[in-house]
Amino acid sequence: MLGLFLFCCVALEGCAAQANEAVPSPGTDGGGTPAAQQPEPLPSVLPGRVGTPAASQRIRFVPTELVLPGGAKAAVLPAKTLAGELAVPERVQQVGWWDGGAEAGDPFGSVVIAGHVDSAKEGIGLFVRLLKVRAGEVVVLRGAGHSASYRVDSVTSVSKGALATESGAFEQTGDHRLVLITCTGAYDRARGGYEKNLVVSATPLGLAK
Repeated sequence: MLGLFLFCCVALEGCAAQANEAVPSPGTDGGGTPAAQQPEPLPSVLPGRVGTPAASQRIRFVPTELVLPGGAKAAVLPAKTLAGELAVPERVQQVGWWDGGAEAGDPFGSVVIAGHVDSAKEGIGLFVRLLKVRAGEVVVLRGAGHSASYRVDSVTSVSKGALATESGAFEQTGDHRLVLITCTGAYDRARGGYEKNLVVSATPLGLAK
């Protein structure tokens, strides 16, 4: 922003000759000798305000790696919504970033990443670690040579039916945050899945770098 300069005009008042007093001839003092040349007064100028540089362009990126508290890492793959459900990668050591949500470093919206807690074919999944995550721990997203850190502030469980409608996990109009989703609760063999979802919400620790 350019600085704005305010100019203050100085009013110059002439001295009126007193009645019955002789007025010196132009260019002379009272004794008839040339008057000393005096510099004309300059207008007073207030210092201009120094403009504040524009903030650097915000870094935002599609996450390609997730680092959980304790150092466990996973590749992050784009995941689409199919028939109203997020298509999570089948490999249990990989997780999916919802491509309809925010990117890491965005000013608003949720970065949604989901993964399996386990599977019948591959056993324990990476996101089984979310069952022990606590508030205050830090999760890191990386991608395109950048990184963004988030501090966990809540860990909650919701019924499967309430994940999209009541949990706010997919909210894109609020403050920026990271949301991690996996399964939890009792396993329902008849339905072939767990009864609940675990939702981990984390707020950014500064801007992405």
